[in-house]
Amino acid sequence: MEVPKASDVLANELRERILAGEFPEGTVLPPERDLVSQTKMSRTTVREALRILEVQGLIKIKAGRAGGAFVHRPDRESLASSLSLLIRGRQIRLTSLLETREAVEPFCAELAARNRTDEDLAALDDANDRIEKEEGTLADFLQTNVDWHVAVATASHNELLTGFMMALSRAIYAATENEGFINADVRRTAARAHRSITKAIRDRDADAAVRKMRRHVHSYAEAVLKVEQREAITVPNGD
Repeated sequence: MEVPKASDVLANELRERILAGEFPEGTVLPPERDLVSQTKMSRTTVREALRILEVQGLIKIKAGRAGGAFVHRPDRESLASSLSLLIRGRQIRLTSLLETREAVEPFCAELAARNRTDEDLAALDDANDRIEKEEGTLADFLQTNVDWHVAVATASHNELLTGFMMALSRAIYAATENEGFINADVRRTAARAHRSITKAIRDRDADAAVRKMRRHVHSYAEAVLKVEQREAITVPNGD
């Protein structure tokens, strides 16, 4: 029979109390000495439990007189980080990433058209302005592209979808940062598509937002995969 470690037991208890709202965001957990007194566990066990919570992103430990273990409730960045680890750890193929985006992002655009605010539109317009600057580097273009797609997901006001799209967009960026198909024509095509989708979101035209986003991400996926296939069948000539 496997007996759980005392530090795991304490970490589980504190985790449940944090998630249940007993310790609100930004509050400080009881000091180590108080936890030792309350739990009758050793200081080493308490510190190990706190380290577990820190790794899980549920607390942030600050040193010094005004320090302590500050509660940090999970947010969309927490979800994005966990998904990014899964994508990298399992070495998810680019094809799968693009297929997933085609399945998810049109619905993000639909929700954005229904739920967007003026602040959301400002973020989309800012990304559109930046992506149209053709003198920028490839890295600039790809980062601005990520910013725009995340802004669409943010405008959906669905935290799960936003966290998911943050991880997905970043992974696609990393997988395509050396792709040769991203030229001036591709940039202009992306800029036009983004403006068109943004207009549908601004007009609260959910049907148009879905249709235009589906066409945009599908065309992008096709272009990426064509480059991958071309490079895969290229045979060195021995020179």
